[in-house]
Amino acid sequence: MKTFSAKPADVTRKWYVVDASEVPLGRLATVTASLLLGKGKPTITSHVDGGDFVIVINSDQLVVTGNKLHDKMYYHHSHYPGGLTETRLSDKIAKDSTTVIQKAVRGMLPSNKLRDGRLQRLKVYAGPEHQHEAQKPETMSLRIASKIKKESK
Repeated sequence: MKTFSAKPADVTRKWYVVDASEVPLGRLATVTASLLLGKGKPTITSHVDGGDFVIVINSDQLVVTGNKLHDKMYYHHSHYPGGLTETRLSDKIAKDSTTVIQKAVRGMLPSNKLRDGRLQRLKVYAGPEHQHEAQKPETMSLRIASKIKKESK
């Protein structure tokens, strides 16, 4: 038996819809990154981008645990002296909640040449509506997935 190695022509992509109001941000990011990587597929190959499309809805109703809403900080430096800016998670959500999810998922993906292409397959929307009904996406409930994971421990 020979080792199977997927080619880019062999990749078939599915569409998934994930609700951001069901589970905390970290769990949402890990499941979304796993779908973008194609970890659940038997044809996973590290050098071929074989992941699926993921649509995240309701990013305005994002769930975080503990005091992260006020304590979690995002840092950006302009490369000039004194150019460090700090932004709280609550301020980021108020300004644009979709960037918080994109940044969290980006941090979960490996930093290689395939990351930008994977991030292009991530679609994040603030409300419950999205414009991808023609692709017939499957709704994935993360609430059930997290309960199964807790019961198995």
